[in-house]
Amino acid sequence: MNAVNFTKSLLFSAVLALLGFFSVKTLGDSVSSDILFAVGILIGGVLIPLFLPSQGGEEAQESSASVGEVKTLYVGNLPYRANEAAVRTLFEDHGKVFSVRLMKDRQTGRRKGYGFVEMELAGANKAIKALNDNEFQQRTLKVREAKERKEEE
Repeated sequence: MNAVNFTKSLLFSAVLALLGFFSVKTLGDSVSSDILFAVGILIGGVLIPLFLPSQGGEEAQESSASVGEVKTLYVGNLPYRANEAAVRTLFEDHGKVFSVRLMKDRQTGRRKGYGFVEMELAGANKAIKALNDNEFQQRTLKVREAKERKEEE
């Protein structure tokens, strides 16, 4: 949830709390708790989702518009001390990065020195040209389009 949605959600929650407080304060015992509960469910379950963007809102439209334009890059010869944040920062200079996965040894938990970066197509092509055979933390990177994983039979 981004900061804007969090702020909207917090605002709606505060308004609902105030509405509930004042309705109980003014109506007192004249309205049963069952009716107040039903109204709360109606407001919380029906009205609030209408005002808040759903998971299928702008973010989903943005990602669905770029789903066909995502390219996965293989990044080899990474320094073992490099983490996901450092690799993300390096690639974000060339385009939008969707994910970074650095491979680790299952037994030791240490990084293997390679990983995968999912980027938008145009940025991925720029990153390949700019970063392949260039130095990053005293290592010469190998950056190319990732090959599809062979399915095990």
